[in-house]
Amino acid sequence: MIGLNRAAAVAMRDGPSEGLALIEAILAGGDLRNYHLAHAARADLCRRLRRYEDARASYERALSLTQQEPERRFLKRRLAEL
Repeated sequence: MIGLNRAAAVAMRDGPSEGLALIEAILAGGDLRNYHLAHAARADLCRRLRRYEDARASYERALSLTQQEPERRFLKRRLAEL
């Protein structure tokens, strides 16, 4: 979780590419591979970088991992915007 928060801060400070690299390393390590917010964060950074197919895949993964209806609505909206 700390690494994910750090990645978000780095993305704000240094740009989405830098934050995305950190999130991808976290996901590759397996620690948060089933955590929907890690995939949602990756999707957002991919969207900002106009990597729309990657964003779509990450939003869909995040959607598959959450049961909370408000979060599901948010992720569905983001998918529809792509």
